[in-house]
Amino acid sequence: MDHRDDDLRKFEAHSATPLPTAGDEGHVEHEGAKIWYATFGAGFPVILLHGGLGHSGNWGFQVPALVEGGYRVVLIDSRGHGRSTHDERPYKYELMASDVLAVMDTLNLKKAAVVGWSDGACVALILGMKAADRVTGVFFFGCNMDASGTKDFEPSPVIERCFGRHAKDYAELSATPDQFDAFVKAVSLMMKTEPNYSAAELALTRVPVAIVQSEHDEFIKDEHANYLARSVPGTELIILPGVSHFAPLQRPGQFNGVLLAFLGKIHS
Repeated sequence: MDHRDDDLRKFEAHSATPLPTAGDEGHVEHEGAKIWYATFGAGFPVILLHGGLGHSGNWGFQVPALVEGGYRVVLIDSRGHGRSTHDERPYKYELMASDVLAVMDTLNLKKAAVVGWSDGACVALILGMKAADRVTGVFFFGCNMDASGTKDFEPSPVIERCFGRHAKDYAELSATPDQFDAFVKAVSLMMKTEPNYSAAELALTRVPVAIVQSEHDEFIKDEHANYLARSVPGTELIILPGVSHFAPLQRPGQFNGVLLAFLGKIHS
């Protein structure tokens, strides 16, 4: 795939490429929310967890590549995001991780590989730490696991284009389409106060993990990615050159190649 959208102008205008027709789709009622999921293809399950304020459609460039690679892809909209609802409780990463397990139970998935992007990566690694019996490996892209890992926020045209796309998609998909500002405020509070895992907790991870950091990530410090790679046992550190926090949209061919290589290693 030679698609390139480094400045996210295509994403802002058209979103990611549309998802293929799902083999299965629905909602799972769990902990006061209705969690949307969809599945594509056949083979070993790979769960894709999107970033904060986004939704599963942001994985549009990854789903066909994974299906062609022989995997069953499971998309999940995090609670309050996309087509999933939420209750009045604050957003919590561990609660989102429990939602993923609820979807796995509904789909009768004993184990799956989990791929996370930004907030979704935090959820993925929580599953790797706390539900290792259900996870074959974690692909952790562009996230922190404690407050020291984030850069000071600096607005940019790329970030603004992504945010604008998220606002449009929220209005189209959400059960509460007029509450985007409140949604952003609540999710931002979670991002400011969580996650807070220690090196000792990270060291309890017992599944293969790829820590994937982009060369120009706008939010995550390079030294934090290195720290995670040192702290999580059996970890591979991968640097994606020329891209930023939005690599799956900017250069999906590059991102997909690294992802498929990781999955091939853990399932060989």
